[in-house]
Amino acid sequence: MEQFKLKIIELLKEDARRTPALIATMLAAPEAEVAQAIRELEEEHIIVKYATVVNWAKVDDEKVTALIEVQITPERGRGFDAIAERIYLYPEVKSVYLMSGAYDLLVEIEGKTLKEVASFVSNKLSPIDRVLSTKTHFILKKYKQDGITFEDHEDDHRLLISP
Repeated sequence: MEQFKLKIIELLKEDARRTPALIATMLAAPEAEVAQAIRELEEEHIIVKYATVVNWAKVDDEKVTALIEVQITPERGRGFDAIAERIYLYPEVKSVYLMSGAYDLLVEIEGKTLKEVASFVSNKLSPIDRVLSTKTHFILKKYKQDGITFEDHEDDHRLLISP
């Protein structure tokens, strides 16, 4: 991929609200060229979605997020893909990753309550053929997501002693 498009991707990843005009100014390039590059990136499904990062701790609508380690037996001829595809089709599932190490898949899900997440694991995920075991970890607090920190630091006027 050409360097110009990579720079555009990086700028949009930092802030998807940047307009082609602003990006053109930042890159010292014609706005039409930037707009065309963005269109091409979208058409090629390189840019798939423009997303918003939400600090759910400040919103009244509570959500429960869990990371689930899943051990599976790969399917002959399809490996881990067939099971990953079954899992990512559930609307509760936000992300699925093939991992190295002690487990095979890492599944991120979101529910309204702990009970809803537990129900997903016991009624939908665990019964899938070739799923050997699951280990669920609940997110208690998010400090940083997609490069954005969520910590509110009140003004602290004390001297910094160590970094």
